[in-house]
Amino acid sequence: MAVIPAHIMRSVGGGYDNESIAMTAMCATYYFWCRSLRKPYNYVFAVVAGFSYIYMVAAWGGYVFVVNLIGVHALVLAAKQVLTTNKFTVELYAAYTIFYIIGTFGATHVPVVGWTPLKSLEQLGPCAVFFGYQLLWLCEVLGKKQNLTGLDMWKLRVKVAVVALGAGVAVVLALLPTGYIGPLSSRVRGLFVKHTRTGNPLVDSVAEHQPANEQAYQTYLHHAKEIAPYGLALIGVQALFKGREASFFLVIYAFVAYYFANKMMRLIILTGPIASALCGVALGQVFDWCQAQYLPTTEAAPAIEGGATSKKEVVATKSPAKSSKGAGTPGGKGKKGKSVASSAEKNADLLNQIKTPILELYNSEAVLKGRKLVAAVAVIAMLMATRTQGKEFWAYSHQLAEQLSSPSIMFHATLRDGTPVTVDDYREAYWWLRDHTPEDSRVMAWWDYGYQITGIGNRTTIADGNTWNHEHIATLGRCLTSPEKEAHRIVRHLADFVLIWTGGGGDDLAKSPHMARIGNSVFNDICPGDPTCSNFGFYGGGTPTPMMEESLLYKLHSAGMRPGVSVDPNRFKEVFRSKFQKVRIYQVLKVSQESKRWVADPDNRICDAPGSWYCVGQYPPALDKLIAKRKNFAQLEDFNKGGGDDEYTKEYMARMNGEKSSRPSSRSGSSKKSKSSSSSSSSSSGEKKKKKKKAVPPPEEDDGYGEESQPPPRTSTVNPKDVPWENTAATTAMWELIDRADMQNIDGWLSQDPDAVHMRSEDGRGPLWWANEKGNQDIIDLLRAKGVRNDLKDSTGKVPRELRK
Repeated sequence: MAVIPAHIMRSVGGGYDNESIAMTAMCATYYFWCRSLRKPYNYVFAVVAGFSYIYMVAAWGGYVFVVNLIGVHALVLAAKQVLTTNKFTVELYAAYTIFYIIGTFGATHVPVVGWTPLKSLEQLGPCAVFFGYQLLWLCEVLGKKQNLTGLDMWKLRVKVAVVALGAGVAVVLALLPTGYIGPLSSRVRGLFVKHTRTGNPLVDSVAEHQPANEQAYQTYLHHAKEIAPYGLALIGVQALFKGREASFFLVIYAFVAYYFANKMMRLIILTGPIASALCGVALGQVFDWCQAQYLPTTEAAPAIEGGATSKKEVVATKSPAKSSKGAGTPGGKGKKGKSVASSAEKNADLLNQIKTPILELYNSEAVLKGRKLVAAVAVIAMLMATRTQGKEFWAYSHQLAEQLSSPSIMFHATLRDGTPVTVDDYREAYWWLRDHTPEDSRVMAWWDYGYQITGIGNRTTIADGNTWNHEHIATLGRCLTSPEKEAHRIVRHLADFVLIWTGGGGDDLAKSPHMARIGNSVFNDICPGDPTCSNFGFYGGGTPTPMMEESLLYKLHSAGMRPGVSVDPNRFKEVFRSKFQKVRIYQVLKVSQESKRWVADPDNRICDAPGSWYCVGQYPPALDKLIAKRKNFAQLEDFNKGGGDDEYTKEYMARMNGEKSSRPSSRSGSSKKSKSSSSSSSSSSGEKKKKKKKAVPPPEEDDGYGEESQPPPRTSTVNPKDVPWENTAATTAMWELIDRADMQNIDGWLSQDPDAVHMRSEDGRGPLWWANEKGNQDIIDLLRAKGVRNDLKDSTGKVPRELRK
C-alpha cells in the first residue's frame, strides 16, 4: 500500500492538499477499529481508534466517509450476531461505543466541524447505529435478568424498538422546524447524482468531481486492478462461511470505495488501501494453500479430517434442543421446539453426507500428489511473476511517485521551431510577488492558485482551496466577471495585485464561465434569469459575448494580445508578464488604504476563540452595500432555511441537463422595452423593473462601493449603407446564433453593440436576411426593433423578405 499510485497520488512530498496526511489517519482508524473487535486488549484498541478518528477529522473533510463506513460495518456485525446467534456480545458493543463516544467528542472540538456530527444528515447514520447499540445492549441486560431466550428475546427487542422508533420520530419532528438537522452537502450529494448536476456551481466546476474511467483505474491501481477482484472473492467467502469481522469490513469497504470512485475521480484515492489489502489476501491465500500441501498446520487438520468430526457436530446439535427450552431457536418450546431440532439434525446429516465423500476424495493419496504438484507450479509461477510483474509494478509506482512529487508549475515543452524549453512561468510569477511586492500585499486570483501564491510567493491570497465560504468565492467571481469599472470599485478594497493565468488551455479565460455561475448563485443580478450565465462566453469563431468583452477578467487576460482590448491605466497597471505569457500580474491603483487598515486590524477579525486559526473574517465597511446584495447560498441547499429559490435551482438543473429553458430570460421578451446590459441588470424574469434614483458617485479616489446609475440604452450610430460587405468572425457568429434561434445571445449582443445589427457578409446579406431565411418571426421582430432596415438589397438584388420561406 505504501507504493500503490492510488495511495501516493496525494500522499507525497510537496502535496498541498489535506489528503497528504489524512490517508495515514484514515488507514490507522480502520486498522485500530478492526483490531478492537477481537481480544486481547480490544478496549484499548477501541480507544486508540477513537483518537485516530479525531486526527482524521482535523486533517480532512473525508472523515465523513470514515465514520459512515465504520457505522455500516458495525450495523452489519450487530445484525449478523443477532440473526445467527440471537445474542449481542459485549465485545462488539464496547468497541463501537468507545470508538464513537471518543471520536465524536473530539470531532465536535475541531473548529470547522463543531456540532455537525450530531446535526448533519450525512453523519446521523453512525449516530443512529450508536443509539441502536445502546438499545440492543439494554435488551441483553433485561433478557439476562428475566432469563429470556428464543422467541421471548425477540419479542423484547421488538417492543424496545417500537418504543425507541416512536420516540425517535417525535424527536425528529420536533427538531425539523428548528433547523437543527442540516441537509446533505453538495459534495456528498454529488456522489449520488451525475457530475455537474449537484445544483452547486462551485462543486460542479471542479474537474476532479467527474467520474473515474478505465484509464484512471489503470493509472492509479496498475496490476492491482486485475488481482483485487480475486481477493474480494476470497475474503467474501471467509466473511460468509467463517464469519470473520474484519473480512466483512474489507468487503463493505471494497464496494463502497468502488462506487464512490466511479462517481468522483478524486475519490479513487480511497481505493488504494482496499486494493492493496485485497491483493494481499489473494496472494496470501494462494501461498498459504501451497504451503499447507507440504507443511500441514494444526488448524488445517479439522478441515482435512472433516468426516471424522461430523458425528460429534450432530450430537452437539441434539443436546441443546433436549436440555433447554429452545435456546438459540425462535420457537424452542414443546413439540415445536422438537420439530425444529429434528429439522436441524436432518439438515446436518444431509450436509455431512454431501461433504464427507468430497473430503475423502480431496484427502486421497492420488489427489494429494496432484495438489502438491499444483502447489509447486503455483509457487514457481508466483516467483516468476514477482520477478516480472512485481518488478514492473514497483518501477511504475516509483516513476509515478516522482511525477506526482515534481512541481506541476514547471514542465517541458517544445516551441514551434522544435526547440525544447522549460516553462517556468508560474514559479517565476510567484517569486516575483515574493521579491517585488510589500510583505503585507494582498493578491487576488482564482482560488485554484491560492495555495501556490501563499506557499511559494509568501503573500496573502484572497481565496484558496481551503476557503469554505461559498459566498466569498462568489464575491471573487463577481469581481473578475464584472465590467472593469464596477470590478475596480470592489477590488480596490480587497487587494493590491491581481494575478491572472493567461497561457491558454485551462487558463482563467477557460474557467471564466464557472466564475460567472458561481458568482450568480449568490449575486443573482450578474446573469438575471440565467443561472448558467450562457451570455458570458464566446460565440462561434472565438468572438466574445458583450458581457465577456466588458469583464475585468477578459481585459486583464487579453489586453495587448487581442486587437482593441485594453485596460484602463487609471485603475490597473501591468507590472509583470512571464516569459511565455502564462501569467500576468496587475497592480491595483487607487487602493483604499482605509479598508486595508481596517482589515489588518486584529480587532475586526471574528474567530471561534482568541488566537485561533479559524476566523470567518469580515469585509471592510466600504463594501457593506455589496455584501447586502448577497444571498446566502445555504438557503438554496438547506431545507431548513427560508428564502430558498426553487425556481433558480430548477432552472439551473434543467440547463445543466441540456434542457430548454423553463422560463424566459430577462434579456428576451418584448422588443418594445429597452434592455440594459447584463452586467448592470438586476431584475429577474417576470418582474417589473424598479426605477432607481440616479445618484452622483463620490470621487473615485475615496469612494466606497456604491450603486452606479443605469446607463441609457445604446443606439446605433452608423449608416447602414456605409457598412462594408465582408466575411468576418462576427458575421459567422451572428449567422450561427440565428441558425439555432438563440434569442437570448442575439439580444445581449445587440444591446451591447447596436451597430452589429447592420453587419453584412460578402454576399451583401446580414442578420435580417438570415432570420427571414430561417422563418423566425421573433428574431425578425427583434432586429426591426433594433433599427435594421428592410429595404436594403443583397448582391443579387433581393431584399430580406424575399428569402422568407
